[in-house]
Amino acid sequence: MDMMQIVILGIVATVLSLILKKQNPEYSLYISIVTGVLIFFMTLNKLSIVLDMIKRIVEEIEISTVYIQVIFKIIGISYLAEFGSQLCKDAGENAISSKIEFAGKVLIMVLSAPILMTLMDLIKNLLI
Repeated sequence: MDMMQIVILGIVATVLSLILKKQNPEYSLYISIVTGVLIFFMTLNKLSIVLDMIKRIVEEIEISTVYIQVIFKIIGISYLAEFGSQLCKDAGENAISSKIEFAGKVLIMVLSAPILMTLMDLIKNLLI
């Protein structure tokens, strides 16, 4: 049912946006942004279900929580960067969109550096 609500919201917003685009393009943009934010929040609560499931799996296999926290942060950054980038593209701001994507990639590399170093140490120890 949730997906049906999201699709209906998207279709209604698209029709309204197309109608208003001819008379008031700025209202069309507002409808697009508000719809995107609404859909984001409608799906956000479902994400907590997945996170809880992953936490239970981690507890079962006893992986260090530090690594899992980093992975969750990386996933969060990638979703937020994509969402922000798409909003900027919808507004016609491709330059800002590409900067958001670039910042997301840099932050992901910064967060993943400790995991990469640990992996390199593990490989080094296996070869020695």
